[in-house]
Amino acid sequence: MRGYFGIGVEGLSKAMNAGALFRTAHAFGASFMFTAKAVYSQREVEKSDTAKSWAHVPLYSFETWKDIRLPYGCVLVGVELTDDAVDLPSFTHPLQAAYIFGPERGSLSPEVTMLCEHVVKIPTRICINVGLAGAIVMYDRVLSIGRYAPRPEAPGGPDEPLPPPEFGPPLWVRKKRKRERQGG
Repeated sequence: MRGYFGIGVEGLSKAMNAGALFRTAHAFGASFMFTAKAVYSQREVEKSDTAKSWAHVPLYSFETWKDIRLPYGCVLVGVELTDDAVDLPSFTHPLQAAYIFGPERGSLSPEVTMLCEHVVKIPTRICINVGLAGAIVMYDRVLSIGRYAPRPEAPGGPDEPLPPPEFGPPLWVRKKRKRERQGG
């Protein structure tokens, strides 16, 4: 899969949710994880993050939303259940993205929402657990950006295997052909 993504939470306070989210981020191939204004015990996180994701995926802890730093070109995407947010199934994920979720029993702060280039929502009737919300967003990203065979019309798996990728000729060949077409 091309691009990269990070997973973050503002105001995370429950260690079990942190562990579940971090473990899932590791499983889906997140490039980094981050928190802003988090208050949880790392010792408690270890009870639910049995994969010890922080040992495999960088975890950045920012004191406040003002301290959040992302890689150059990385787009911040807020995940929040609001009327004006884009439904996740209709959203095209940026190749370089950092997804940020609000705290348990709360929402993203207006300041963090203003930092977001996009705000998406999972089309549910009520708010769901932050760990589950993170898993859904990461699955949607992998599904929409990853390379998979198309779904068949009838129930079941794909009828045909995914064809191998076509890369075309090497860059030096394409440049040579272009020069020849231009008469040079």
